Amino acid sequence: MIVDAARYRDGHRLSDAPGHDLDHLRDLRAGCSDGDVAWVGLHDPEDDELAEVAAVFDLHPLAVEDARDAHQRPKLERYGQTLFLVLKTLWYVDADDAVETGEIDVFVGPDFVVTVRHGVGAPLDGARSSLESHEELLRHGTAAVLHAVCDRVVDEYEKVVAELMVDVDEVEASVFSDERTQDADRIYVLKRELAEMRRAVMPLREPLRRLSGGEVDGVAVKAAPYFRDIADHLDLVAEDVESLDGLLSTAFDAHATRISMQQNDDMRKISAGAALVVVPTLIAGVYGMNFEHMPELAWRFGYAYALLLMGGTVAGLWWLFKRSGWL
Repeated sequence: MIVDAARYRDGHRLSDAPGHDLDHLRDLRAGCSDGDVAWVGLHDPEDDELAEVAAVFDLHPLAVEDARDAHQRPKLERYGQTLFLVLKTLWYVDADDAVETGEIDVFVGPDFVVTVRHGVGAPLDGARSSLESHEELLRHGTAAVLHAVCDRVVDEYEKVVAELMVDVDEVEASVFSDERTQDADRIYVLKRELAEMRRAVMPLREPLRRLSGGEVDGVAVKAAPYFRDIADHLDLVAEDVESLDGLLSTAFDAHATRISMQQNDDMRKISAGAALVVVPTLIAGVYGMNFEHMPELAWRFGYAYALLLMGGTVAGLWWLFKRSGWL
């Protein structure tokens, strides 16, 4: 549906079109004079809705198809006079250690911007309000709107990576604690979520590099420093993602090593316990034989001697195993 629509002139909002007023959108587009910018925001639009908006702003059918499917990788393409930018949105669900993804498709023409948002991540109402409060920035026209959208998305990336840092710290503390823990499942889940984040972050670096270098026709060169700031933040996020992935790999190796060491320790304890039982059993087996000629059979203290021998060997073995760390 259409979330918001407005025309901007010289850094000020002139009009809006609430709800599904497509007739007003046509008037909005037709009323744009030199320097005006129309910004239309849609959220999970129906196919017919998106088609009508595409007809109003003369959007390329291939780009509209990509925006409809909402399963694209981040990219920046040009169709005639219109730029088409795909951004992946991310938000974090702490209860499940999960990174959820959505998508924002941005159509940028000479005098309009159409944003199509899928999913609940990175709502753009805050970005619009913030941009409307900065007249100087809004005077950059469509480049200012594009910057506001990109900045909002990358800000959410920073929040997600901060949450993942907390989770990785928890995993490290658990792996290296004195308690026996089962961290493999959580490590796998976090590595999978980092892979999901990497698919959103890494492909976006090239479009932002082009925007920050002033290499994109239709985006004013004087807007490049603003995109450079976003590109710097995105690079930091990318570095954090790679660092966290490496830490999780190390934590998994350490976890596997600790499990192996714990199993070896268990085997030593089992072996020591078995020895404490086997030795007196051996002695009892010898003395339980019904042979006629045995030295201790006629000895008055033979029974006590056998018990004492069993207890002494068990005590000696226990001391030896305790000293060697097997018990």
